[in-house]
Amino acid sequence: MNLIAAVDKNWAIGNKNKLLVRIPDDQKFFRETTTGKVVVMGRKTLESFPNGLPLKNRTNIVLTHDKNYQVKDAIVLHSLEELHVELQKYPSEDIYVIGGETIYRQLLDECDVAHITKIEYAYDADAYFPNLDELPEWKITADSEEQTYFDLEYYFYKYERVKQKD
Repeated sequence: MNLIAAVDKNWAIGNKNKLLVRIPDDQKFFRETTTGKVVVMGRKTLESFPNGLPLKNRTNIVLTHDKNYQVKDAIVLHSLEELHVELQKYPSEDIYVIGGETIYRQLLDECDVAHITKIEYAYDADAYFPNLDELPEWKITADSEEQTYFDLEYYFYKYERVKQKD
């Protein structure tokens, strides 16, 4: 499975259920990477999308404790057990965890690749992604040249889980 996120220099991902910043090239990368794939998210992440609607041209899976929660064109599940059963239907490399903080933390150990857009700025935030630079099992395997959006500098990184040698 994969993770995909945009983080600031403190690994923050959001504030008050909104993205910290919208960078067109990052959004394009997200769209191109996840189109035709399976995206796994929490309810609050879904509700942060335009009109609270699932993403087009993807299989949207929403994890929520709210047993009455329903949304058109999405698969709504209520436990990690249900999620694991559902995810067995898809190739692991086609599954992208897209947030928010709780979902990233719950599924981090099951993922092998993380696509991280790192923004060289510290925002006010209340939601964070686990700091992969502090986790020895994650290594950067690809990175981009410096990108800029107005006065913001950012980079695209690919992290991969290091396979333990037997």
